Amino acid sequence: MNIVFLDRKSLGDDLDFSPFEGLGNVTYYDFTDTSDPKQAAERSADADILIVNKTLVNEQTIGAAKHLKVVCVTATGTNNLDIPYLESRGIHWHNVAGYSTDSVAQHTIAIALYMYEHLPYYDEYTKSGRYADDVLFTHFAKTFHELKSRQWGIAGLGAIGRRTAGIAAELGCKVVYYSTSGIDRPEKYPRLDWDEFLATSDIISIHSPLNKHTEGLFDKSAFALMKKDSLLVNVARGPIVVEQDLADALDSGEIGGAALDTLSIEPMSPDSPFLKMKHKDRILITPHIAWAATESRQRLMDMIYEQVKSEVSKL
Repeated sequence: MNIVFLDRKSLGDDLDFSPFEGLGNVTYYDFTDTSDPKQAAERSADADILIVNKTLVNEQTIGAAKHLKVVCVTATGTNNLDIPYLESRGIHWHNVAGYSTDSVAQHTIAIALYMYEHLPYYDEYTKSGRYADDVLFTHFAKTFHELKSRQWGIAGLGAIGRRTAGIAAELGCKVVYYSTSGIDRPEKYPRLDWDEFLATSDIISIHSPLNKHTEGLFDKSAFALMKKDSLLVNVARGPIVVEQDLADALDSGEIGGAALDTLSIEPMSPDSPFLKMKHKDRILITPHIAWAATESRQRLMDMIYEQVKSEVSKL
């Protein structure tokens, strides 16, 4: 039984992969170039079970893998899988859901508060030595509000959205949501239409999947409706936000700030509009780490192991 990991490094270096070696002959590749289908095709040619994170899985990359029976994605999203093609060949596929809910919700709150309370400014102010020259013990250059007087809008009330909503509510926020799927179901939080959601929320965090309904959802028309001091947080998928429009909205002061964990191109493009902003202090960007708490990644590996173990037992 040949088990092939195409991009092991995407899970970090601190996890133990040895349990998989009890299930078959395991081959590890740290990275597989997503822009080179031939590389993926060569590496997957003899695989019975393929484990990927971001590598594209389609006819180009696995067409020559004649013995392939199972594909496991070490993520929740399956945008990199050509599912109709897999099903046409009778290849089973698995993703993992729910492993990172707490990690992503925690990171959402962390980066939101980091920007909301102007912590980058105050950190620089003290470390630059300016606080040592001040005559007051408190510096009032940038003020902030208590969250209990603010509205937190959740775009996409799935598992992570609900977890984030619960924390925001505990912090005293009025929580509302917008359904990116359009599905109306009973929820404990008010559901608003799009325009009202944008116009009334002080903080908006995005938790929806990337699909035809959400790609480019947050564009210049959306930013035009948002409050001038509002904060946008994206921990979902980068293309949900039109990056040039966001950079323009931040530089012009149309909205107050943004905190992003995902970008349209990852790693970040050297041509990213965020690198050309005049007011970079209005945005915080973390390198797609919201999902990656140690416990979250170990939980993911445990789930993938159980999936592979189950599939091996059937072969």
